[in-house]
Amino acid sequence: MYYLGIDMGSTSTKVIVLNENKEIHYKKVVPTGWNCLDTANGILEELKNNGIERDDFKCVATGYGRISVPYMDKTITEISCHGKGACYLFNEKNFTVIDIGGQDTKVIEIENGAVKNFNMNDKCSAGTGKFLEIMANTLGVDINSLCELARSSKNHISISSMCTVFAESEVVSLIGRGTSKEDIAYGVVDSITNKVRGQMGKITGTNNVVRLTGGLCEIPFILDSLSEKLGTEVKSDPLGRYAGALGASLFACNIK
Repeated sequence: MYYLGIDMGSTSTKVIVLNENKEIHYKKVVPTGWNCLDTANGILEELKNNGIERDDFKCVATGYGRISVPYMDKTITEISCHGKGACYLFNEKNFTVIDIGGQDTKVIEIENGAVKNFNMNDKCSAGTGKFLEIMANTLGVDINSLCELARSSKNHISISSMCTVFAESEVVSLIGRGTSKEDIAYGVVDSITNKVRGQMGKITGTNNVVRLTGGLCEIPFILDSLSEKLGTEVKSDPLGRYAGALGASLFACNIK
């Protein structure tokens, strides 16, 4: 028997399959696209191509499109799945998880291996991966290049607008004034990590062990900027973006 976890986010869908020993047998990231049902059916077809038939697995779905997975056995909230997946991934019991997703950012406080508290920014794309993507497009670079440009900034500026639309206009104005790409890029990253710091401040009792998950977790400058803002070294893992799917697959292990 296999245990399938699907984390269907607004931007990308993460898939983890565990074997009976709770070892990762299969993993993949695919674009979610505009039709979650098509994405879910594509995953099922891909699993079949890898020798995993529907009767071979239990499935838990989480994330934005979790109700669109027709073959799931159960749906579980993102907060629970990210918390459980992060505990397994980082082998920690008391820490704080920051998950920067495509459309929201979650700060989850873990105590004794369970979710104690959380704060979720889901009303605006500011401070999320989508915000970074829009600003990178405005500067004519990809996300990784924007973050490397930010590292080279000589004059650290701030993007004052909290709204993505107004922030984009502010970036266009800065370009028009001849501000360097490096300095604008720094302002963009600084805006995101400042937003995360604000969310962290709303979690009482947040400890100094902080781990980053989500699509930006492998970008060194994001980790460095968060570490500076929070006053503690923020670490991640190469599988950090799979935390939600991993947690879902672990919950699937408990389905009878």
